[in-house]
Amino acid sequence: MQISSSTNTITLIGNIKTVNDFQDIKRSIDLIVKEYKDITLNIQDSLSITSSVIGYFNKIVLKDKINLNMNIGNEKLFNLINDLNLTSVFQAKKV
Repeated sequence: MQISSSTNTITLIGNIKTVNDFQDIKRSIDLIVKEYKDITLNIQDSLSITSSVIGYFNKIVLKDKINLNMNIGNEKLFNLINDLNLTSVFQAKKV
């Protein structure tokens, strides 16, 4: 997985599947939330997402009150987020 960030936007390319991926995502978001309360997350082509990443996203939205806007490029991942009833929590949309 590759990760890049610009102001309050993070772009993920590739599958989110390892502990290192989780740590990289967490590290990137932790840096951004120091300055911004609105984050845009572009997940371009990942087929899945680990439970630790979903748990972390839940934490930043529900506990830390961060406004997360998730743009998902893969329909299967979008359907997974929808099946977990997290579409509105993560403000997820298929792009």
